[in-house]
Amino acid sequence: MKLRANPSRSDAALGLKTLAAIQEKLGSIPLERIQLDPAPGMATEDDLIARHEKEDRLFELVDGILVEKGMGFYEARLAVVLARYLEAYLEKKDLGIAVGSDGMMRLAPGLVRIPDVSFLSWKRFPGKKLPSKPIPPLAPDLAVEVLSESNTPSEMARKLREYFAAGTQLAWLVDPKTRTAKVYDAAERCKLVSENGKLDGGKLLPGFSLSLKKLFRQAGDQERP
Repeated sequence: MKLRANPSRSDAALGLKTLAAIQEKLGSIPLERIQLDPAPGMATEDDLIARHEKEDRLFELVDGILVEKGMGFYEARLAVVLARYLEAYLEKKDLGIAVGSDGMMRLAPGLVRIPDVSFLSWKRFPGKKLPSKPIPPLAPDLAVEVLSESNTPSEMARKLREYFAAGTQLAWLVDPKTRTAKVYDAAERCKLVSENGKLDGGKLLPGFSLSLKKLFRQAGDQERP
């Protein structure tokens, strides 16, 4: 596959000659998540918005590549339940806003991510005015990712580096398969929370605490293969 150079597209992907190289760069994700239209390295935010308007799927923009966001039915349910607890907390402590899995954010030029759940403090919104653009240049203060079968460790490691480089302070990776979570306060520093433990908001969300057992119970039991 030969990719044309275009200064308005991403140089990061234009030098990659094979799908295997692109797949590795994206974190060894399943090939079916990598979109070939537009050609890898050529996609823009306009392409991303157009795809979302046409399809009932979510995509992220990474190095000029449209990448389908890995998320299943149960993962979406967990995200909704977690967001509900976060929103209830924010109704009592007006520290900022919670955003769901449709909230696209430009972490850097050519990089658009969509956390499953986000918290953004009011300091990111002068006058508490929310942006009208579909893809604002923002980073979540808290990024929550609910892992699906198609997420790979290297993909998530890349996402964590991107989040924290953009200004994220806290990240939670919730794993439905093991019913655990990893809490990151830096891209490579985390603590494991067991099903009997709690997600803690720390200094970012003082007083917020959510039992993982309660989260999974509220979400409902998942079928086992």
